[in-house]
Amino acid sequence: MATDNYVHHLATAGPGKPLLFLFHGTGGDERQLLQLGAELAPGAGIVSPRGDVNEQGAARFFRRTGEGVYDMDDLARATERMRAFIDAHVQREEPSTVLGLGYSNGANILASVTFAAPQLFDAAVLMHPLIPFAPRWGVGPVTTRFLITAGRKDPICPARLSIRLGDYLSNSGAVSEIEWHEGGHEIRPNETLAAGRFLHPFLKGEEQ
Repeated sequence: MATDNYVHHLATAGPGKPLLFLFHGTGGDERQLLQLGAELAPGAGIVSPRGDVNEQGAARFFRRTGEGVYDMDDLARATERMRAFIDAHVQREEPSTVLGLGYSNGANILASVTFAAPQLFDAAVLMHPLIPFAPRWGVGPVTTRFLITAGRKDPICPARLSIRLGDYLSNSGAVSEIEWHEGGHEIRPNETLAAGRFLHPFLKGEEQ
């Protein structure tokens, strides 16, 4: 079954509750973001998959051939596999809202899924994403709302590419915002505070 496409952590909250999907960074696993997810979305169900690609012992969600150089065929494979995984859990859990949060490589697979299925998530938090390609939206209106968080001196995800992604989302009609800090690739407190503010209305059913 597609619900088992990935080794994953599942904490069900039952039908009619928010459901939060968490996507770890390179070298992380299904436990990396659990504490953060629980803090940002209290009372929500949580699904946290482990990447199925092994890069010299580090788990990832898709292959790359170098820093910032993606294997686009494998990204397409991973996107469809993850989309089916998410769809299956949404159908089983019957949540009130579907939320996503990813860091680094996890933000990249979350972004790729939202491009392919722009109505699947109600909200997506992309922490330090790196999208070095021109995205294409799937069929239908873009209903996902986005928060990008980024470091102005991030050596892995350059600020200019974060700005370009924000412009792409805005130009596509998506509701989006960016939260910056002055550091690099690390997650800083202002990012988590911004993510909490961003997700709060979706947890309370106030997003309209």
